[in-house]
Amino acid sequence: MSCKIFQVLTRRKTDSDDDGKTKLDRCLGLLDLTALGVGATLGLGVYVLAGSVAKTVAGPAVCLSFLAAAVASAFAGVCYAEFAARVPKAGSAYVYSYVTVGEFIAFVIGWNLILEYVIGTASVARGLSNYIDALADNKISEAFLRWLPINMSYLSPYPDFLAFTVVLILTGLLSFGVKESSMLNNLFTVLNLLTVAIVLVCGSIKADTDNWKIPQEQIPEGYGTGGFMPYGIAGVMAGAAKCFYGFVGFDAVATTGEEAKNPQKDIPLAIVISLLVIFGAYFSVSTVLTMMWPYYLQDVNAPFPYVFEQVGWTTIKWIVTSGAVFALCTSMLGAMFPLPRVIYAMANDGIVFKPLGKINSWSQTPIIATILSGVFSGFMAMIFDLDQLIDMMSIGTLLAYTIVAICVLILRYQVDETKVIKNLDKDANVYNSTFFNGFVEIFNLHNNKEANPRTSRITNWSIVIFSIFSALFASIVINVPSTIFVEPFYCVGFVVSLVAMLVLMFVIARQPVAEIELSFKVPLVPFIPCISVFFNLYLMLELDLHTWIRFIVWLILGFMIYFFYGIRNSVEGKKLRNQDQPLRDSIKSFPNKDTMSIGSYSPYNPK
Repeated sequence: MSCKIFQVLTRRKTDSDDDGKTKLDRCLGLLDLTALGVGATLGLGVYVLAGSVAKTVAGPAVCLSFLAAAVASAFAGVCYAEFAARVPKAGSAYVYSYVTVGEFIAFVIGWNLILEYVIGTASVARGLSNYIDALADNKISEAFLRWLPINMSYLSPYPDFLAFTVVLILTGLLSFGVKESSMLNNLFTVLNLLTVAIVLVCGSIKADTDNWKIPQEQIPEGYGTGGFMPYGIAGVMAGAAKCFYGFVGFDAVATTGEEAKNPQKDIPLAIVISLLVIFGAYFSVSTVLTMMWPYYLQDVNAPFPYVFEQVGWTTIKWIVTSGAVFALCTSMLGAMFPLPRVIYAMANDGIVFKPLGKINSWSQTPIIATILSGVFSGFMAMIFDLDQLIDMMSIGTLLAYTIVAICVLILRYQVDETKVIKNLDKDANVYNSTFFNGFVEIFNLHNNKEANPRTSRITNWSIVIFSIFSALFASIVINVPSTIFVEPFYCVGFVVSLVAMLVLMFVIARQPVAEIELSFKVPLVPFIPCISVFFNLYLMLELDLHTWIRFIVWLILGFMIYFFYGIRNSVEGKKLRNQDQPLRDSIKSFPNKDTMSIGSYSPYNPK
């Protein structure tokens, strides 16, 4: 019974029967995809995060924090790029994990991607509302606080109907059609980049390197020791953890596999190019911002309008603030775009409610999923504050990144099914000759060049054990950093975990790779995916208890949908049942018990 349940949960998606056909409109080129990635990511990170991290965490070294975050994001980005080349389907990491790992893990990933995009949309909508409110001298928020106050600590001080309305407007635009919304996204992205360019040019004129050399005696208490790195290396790395979320959004490109003209080539390129553009903008803007004005005097909510006001450039302040409004519209559009596509992919596979996968024949968009996700995101933006939304959006993203990196490793070392039967006798001889020599087999000392079931199994177990030791290592570094080399227990755990991680990476690297031609491949496998897994797990363990509680509640709700609906209505499950029925009928037709031995060759045989 338990074996059958395991088979159900790990059944994989087969996509070879659709011949690349799609009901969605293939209209997005490389420029559109790159603009989508830049637009979805280049928002709150530039216009809010740079100032807040500089003031409270990293100081002028915030530019190095963005660099460290960019490296970590690049690891996840190249993993996404390889999967986009392998599986050009709508649904992003959900489809990737469905094809590679199995249905249950895919549902978990898809469910958390929904959470990520809902919270991402709502948080940008709330930030956009705050900027518009700033243009109106805070008259909007004051009116809502006066007429409709909410006296609950875990909700917003007032219902933000402006954020709700903006989300609904963009929802209508996305429902109208992909091509039209893509054109508007391209326009807003150009305005976004122009705003960043204005900040860089005007800010450079007012830049003063002395703001990176302020002595400690001039620094107010609580703002570090002055200089370029007032909070030390620890501050830079803590800032990197915060800045990492400024790069969340490039994975929106990977959801467009069925709407891209040339997905195998354009999606990987768009991911890489958008990450480079985003890093260049973050690094340059944070550098100029901290040179224009001392880091401890930055405004954490709207740094650019504040700084340009302080230096006496009021006109530039209004230009930048207006540009930020368009930039945040772009970011919100980019955050909203992938959400209905993930829901569409899951509904199309039958593991969430089927009506959500309905495509409108006129607009060629998943209109029910788009409207439902827009209303939900708008409601979240209306009742939660910006800080609360940002705190809730990280864990689903990091889990998705982790699964994608693991899937890259699994696929790279997976057995080529076309060669398994051909080389069955050869593999059997290898197994017999090395049955008592597991060490030789694990480290591949006989230099086997072709992947087989045993090497694939060694790789899979090594990945699982590596993830466990990575979590243990991260827990020790996070929770007891000052006593690692003082307490013997923690010291032993630290050393054993580190050595085990290095040995397991070496074991994986020694296994033969399954050769396949792709338009893009992750370099330095298995090291880059393994580092990505560790970094993602590290950041997940940095999250507070309330985030984990909300995450568990969201998962419980998803499990109820899957086990009461999805597991019975899964398209892949129906395919397997249909394939199984003729075999069962033929077994029942056998005239005697002796002929039943033929059934022993079937994977469905209970024995």
